[in-house]
Amino acid sequence: MITGVIHHYLAARAELDAPGSPFATTTEVVRGVPLKVFAACPPNMRVLWESSAGHGDKDYLVYEDERYTYSEVHAQVRKLAAHLVANGVHPGSRVAIAMRNYSEWVVAYWAIVSAGAAVVGMNAWWTAPEMEYALNDSEPLVLIADDERLERLNHMPAQRPMHIISVRSERTAPGGVTTWASVMAEADPGSLPDVSIDPDDDATIFYTSGTTGFPKGAQLTHRGSVHNIFNIIAMGAATNMAEAKAIAAGDVPAPTDVPPTPAQPVFMAPTPLFHVTACNCLLHPATVAGGRVVLTYKWDPGRALELIEREGVTNFSGVPTMSRELLMHPDWATRDTSTLAGMGGGGAALQPDLVGKIAGALKNGQPSTGYGMTETCGIITANSSRWFVAKPASCGPVVPTLEAKLVDEDGNDLAPGPDVRGVLCVRGAIVIKGYLNRPEATHDSIQDGWLNTGDIAMIDDDGFVYIVDRAKDMVLRGGENVFCSEVETAIYHHDAIAEACVFGIPDDRLGEDVAAVIVLREGHALSQAELAEFLSASLAKHKIPAKVWFREQPIPRNANGKFLKRELRKELVGE
Repeated sequence: MITGVIHHYLAARAELDAPGSPFATTTEVVRGVPLKVFAACPPNMRVLWESSAGHGDKDYLVYEDERYTYSEVHAQVRKLAAHLVANGVHPGSRVAIAMRNYSEWVVAYWAIVSAGAAVVGMNAWWTAPEMEYALNDSEPLVLIADDERLERLNHMPAQRPMHIISVRSERTAPGGVTTWASVMAEADPGSLPDVSIDPDDDATIFYTSGTTGFPKGAQLTHRGSVHNIFNIIAMGAATNMAEAKAIAAGDVPAPTDVPPTPAQPVFMAPTPLFHVTACNCLLHPATVAGGRVVLTYKWDPGRALELIEREGVTNFSGVPTMSRELLMHPDWATRDTSTLAGMGGGGAALQPDLVGKIAGALKNGQPSTGYGMTETCGIITANSSRWFVAKPASCGPVVPTLEAKLVDEDGNDLAPGPDVRGVLCVRGAIVIKGYLNRPEATHDSIQDGWLNTGDIAMIDDDGFVYIVDRAKDMVLRGGENVFCSEVETAIYHHDAIAEACVFGIPDDRLGEDVAAVIVLREGHALSQAELAEFLSASLAKHKIPAKVWFREQPIPRNANGKFLKRELRKELVGE
């Protein structure tokens, strides 16, 4: 089907890039590199937030039984922004957020970026040592944390001085805390602080797992974050326009029994806001659209279905395992999911069988996916609707403001072709400025504006991208990147370990899970449970190997001394 109507999609993309279109692109020199950018684009995230004030009394945030309108959240943002500035926060400062997906996370985010500071998104799963590393690396002036994270903070050595704001907690911390309630009790200043924000100032520092065993703080700029929003909107507009063109041409049948357009789009955010998947690719566009954002305490498919029915959720965006668990849940057949217009998400590949299952299960919607990275402030490609159903193995074409190419192992450009496979590299305004305090890592990943994604890909004649393998030594577990070397480093701290090799194994629910092959030192004994308990002190739970094989012989290596992980995986799990 797609070969007959793909020209409608390509025509829609070209029309959106024509002069006069709100998505027309131009070239601009950004940090010394000529890049493709949207010609009419707000300069920073604060401008986008201020524009959302027009949504007034519409519901904005829903958390369990709590509900806040746009007007109410704007007032809270103004109060917190004023409080931050009064406590020394200024453009160039950093403020860390460490909490679950509470409504306070969203308020804190908009207050921080509107004050010109950078949000440091702390992974809520981190252990105390992992939190300690990120705080020392990012040096925030302020930490906004919930009870669980404050408890971990109290188990760390003395920290550098920082102002602490506690959320949903009466717990104290070294140096004392200011409660969220006391900040919200302050007078509403009526406007945001008067600050100057450059498009290439840091908006967010999101940590991504590092190959050296330590996470790297990716510097997402205001320009990159704004362009990601426009890329997402443009990709949706192209899909809708192409669908209309195909129907008008008689190439596809017009839909029947089309439900009325909802008064307000409703987005469910089941994934953590400290990732670009939920923050940049859901919260940002939902806010611009005047949507309602439904937050959850933790992932529970039964509760999610209850909220989808109660709130009339139109867009469900999580990792693929979540969509699969919703469809498989016994309550799927009894809950009203007719409002769902889109279901899918990112963080991992949406398996081809799941694409078809979603398309068949939704009464008035279609599957969707996006492939992206922290290092691109969000999506690199997007695929949805009939294009996704017809090409379920593809993550879609690249977004409007990106250039893409394939290179070989030596970095040489490869000639385009449907059978050509190489490392995918991308260049555009959404590529991060770099890694905080890591000039070498920045240079290794980004050269002349080109970001090496580390993913092996192919691009077909229609421009649709297929991710066929990952070059990085990484496990993608339910949307969480787990670098094998980080886990190996932690394992080697145990006195009983002689050799440790970590790799990913298939998992029906998570896509991949972490596994390890271990050789013990002579005279030592260790069980998987004992290893897990040992690792729990230094690694987040999702990084601890779910499967461990103990062997007596040395782990096989290649001529360069590297473990033969592919061979081990094939030997042990058949893949």
